[in-house]
Amino acid sequence: MLYKYKNDYKKIAMGLLSFIPNLKEVSRLLTEIEWYEAQDDRCLFLWKNDDGDFCGIIGAEIDDAIVMVRHVAVSPQYRKEGVSFEMFTSLAQRYPDHKMMGSFEVAPLLTKWEKNHGQE
Repeated sequence: MLYKYKNDYKKIAMGLLSFIPNLKEVSRLLTEIEWYEAQDDRCLFLWKNDDGDFCGIIGAEIDDAIVMVRHVAVSPQYRKEGVSFEMFTSLAQRYPDHKMMGSFEVAPLLTKWEKNHGQE
């Protein structure tokens, strides 16, 4: 289930975002978190699995028509379990009238999800 980021989740969010290759340094992570906190149209969502563990994070910019997914990360032990696809599905359900798009890094994964999502 997706949980909207709040300050109580800051360390968890930083840990999950640190799985993204260009976000390894603490200063870079803090800058990214601050970027999401700076405006209401930027959102981080944490994914909690059935065991109650936060194991994924997704960051997006949301306007009137588009959800632009900027970041997606999943804990290594939960990769290959479809967590990113579950996060995309949940985000799409949260914003049903929006088109989902991905940043350069996220677009290939989002395209795979769209192909699978269209077959459901």
